[in-house]
Amino acid sequence: MNNQMFANYIPPVVHPGGGGTQPPNQNMSGIGAPSTQPPYAENLLKLNQGKLATFYMSYSDSVEWRDKTFTGIIEDAGRDYALLSDPKTGKWWLLWLVYINYVEFDEPILHN
Repeated sequence: MNNQMFANYIPPVVHPGGGGTQPPNQNMSGIGAPSTQPPYAENLLKLNQGKLATFYMSYSDSVEWRDKTFTGIIEDAGRDYALLSDPKTGKWWLLWLVYINYVEFDEPILHN
């Protein structure tokens, strides 16, 4: 077998706790360099943690919550969720991204 075929192979990252695997970040040029990750909502929300945003959501199976907005500070984001807080009221929301229509910011956002 030709070992040259595997010379540049980098194995995927395995996340402890069952998070699955993710391709390794091939970008070795450091912080501030363009990311090689596609601009998924999760990545864009993580880049903008700490910013105020309004999330426009639709819950098609709900009569009373058909369309709803949530405004707060982006505290965290994951593959399928966003965590918002409202410093004025002390409320926190865990929002499932499957229901998201769009997100509105009142300031420039960071993006890949």
